[in-house]
Amino acid sequence: MQSRLTYILFLLISVISYGQVNLSATPDKTTYSSKEVINITIVLEIEGNDYNNQQTKLRLPDFSKFNLIGTGSVTSGFIDPTTNTVISQSVTRLALEPKQKGKVKIGSFLITIDNKIYKTEPFDILVKDVDKKTAVAANSSKDVYLNMEIEDREVYQDEPTIAVLKVYSKNMDNLRRVKNIRLPQNNNLDVYPVSFAKSEIDPSDYGNMSSQVVAIFLIFPNEAGYVEVPGVSASVSSYTGKNKIVSNKVKINVKKLPEGSPEHFKNAVGDFKVSIANVSKEKAEVKKPINVLVKVSGEGNLKSLELPKIAESPDYDVFAPKITSKVTTATTGMKGEILANYLVIPKKAGEVSIKTEDFAFFDPLKKEYVDLGQETLNVNAFSHEQILESRTAVEKVNEYTNTFLETVNTPVLKTTSFKVKEKNRFHWNILFINIAILIGLFIAYLLFKNWQKKSKSNKEPETTKPIGSVAETEKEIRERLKTDVNDYFTYLENLKDKENYQTFFQTYEELDSEVRNQYFKSSAEDFADFLENHKGSVIAEEYRSLTQRIQIEKYAPVKSPEALDVLLTFIVNLYSKISK
Repeated sequence: MQSRLTYILFLLISVISYGQVNLSATPDKTTYSSKEVINITIVLEIEGNDYNNQQTKLRLPDFSKFNLIGTGSVTSGFIDPTTNTVISQSVTRLALEPKQKGKVKIGSFLITIDNKIYKTEPFDILVKDVDKKTAVAANSSKDVYLNMEIEDREVYQDEPTIAVLKVYSKNMDNLRRVKNIRLPQNNNLDVYPVSFAKSEIDPSDYGNMSSQVVAIFLIFPNEAGYVEVPGVSASVSSYTGKNKIVSNKVKINVKKLPEGSPEHFKNAVGDFKVSIANVSKEKAEVKKPINVLVKVSGEGNLKSLELPKIAESPDYDVFAPKITSKVTTATTGMKGEILANYLVIPKKAGEVSIKTEDFAFFDPLKKEYVDLGQETLNVNAFSHEQILESRTAVEKVNEYTNTFLETVNTPVLKTTSFKVKEKNRFHWNILFINIAILIGLFIAYLLFKNWQKKSKSNKEPETTKPIGSVAETEKEIRERLKTDVNDYFTYLENLKDKENYQTFFQTYEELDSEVRNQYFKSSAEDFADFLENHKGSVIAEEYRSLTQRIQIEKYAPVKSPEALDVLLTFIVNLYSKISK
């Protein structure tokens, strides 16, 4: 009998400790003004393994008296060492905007776990009216909200995740006033823009609030652990000025890369291929440089990965490479190739093996490391004598001719200066001819002055030219100051082909400055507003987008010729429309 009681007691204790669920909801405060945002924190804590038996998602109460601005959640878990129990915790944050004043009740949050419904206690909040002075000072930025959404919040280190920035407002007209989007900056992550093109407006995304996607960007976290993505900022234009708005912050769980990585693994995460090739057109010769190209292509953290270098060897000398990239960012990730162009000088004749360092990467889809090892390029280097023997008769004649012209001084024809011989005889005829010419010129001058006086007396008095309006005068001045943008387009094309990127962006700034001065606008923001009023909102948005893309490409560590081609086409099309 005593053994049965002991068994029943241990069974009850295990059942109680196995499935304990706590659900609570608390606001950040109980009293708000009608313009304040209400933040509610819902905490779901489960002791035991019942989290796997969760049958429904968290169900919200009736929010008809509120506007739901944004949501966010974080899930974590740990093991209690004292009881050896798994504790799972999920924290959800809601941002609400009250629609009415006074005492408002917020109902219960519900969740079903293991066929049992758990709910929170309802609570009341008080929404007060704002002062009249505060209401007068309110501006349109209070009616516009930014929300950053990150769908995949659990990624590996250096694995990309896509972020979407949306703007919400009750008034659709406020959506087009959101400008100057600044992406988040943090030492723990790298951010690369995908698109700043605005999507179509969704008139009923959240209740009576319209929404629009204004930016899409990739986030590469470079440290493991919980990383907080800072909010994205933007400016909202209104009649009283510009106001800054900031989106919500989002925490992502960055998983540490698995153990057992190869010794030569560095930070490549994705799916890559490595190749090495000799791109020199001439035969390899001892003590003369050749161009060796190492290419890493694929999908992953291309812009931040450490490239495999050419391994050192006593058979050749290698110098620091020139790095170029052809990378594109999309909603599927970062794709393209990174090129490292090395100068290699063979030291001996015969076959020379040029090898890269070992390269390995982590594939997050397969969740395993891939070791590509070394890539080898075999080059047959010739001595100078062998190069001379292999040349044809025509090549030898050309070399001898070039050597002769470079080393032998060719004779220069001596020219003599012609001098007029002095003559002792004086020519009276020349003197009389010169005097006659002077007299003729003087008579012609007198006749011209006489004709000028007669024409002035016979000329009718001129009518005063009417003074035009301010707009006509401004248009006339603008026509005189009109910039010939075609010359700039040709020059930018030449700079792009020569890969002179610094002068390319300086020339674009000169073009932009001259076009703005043509319309008497000193800043880019004023010019964008001018285009919106006179050329249409489409051209104005294209101009703002071009300004942002110029800044991104100008300060990019690696310039892509394809990206510059697209950028130049955009510049030509836009400024051709503006100059019409």
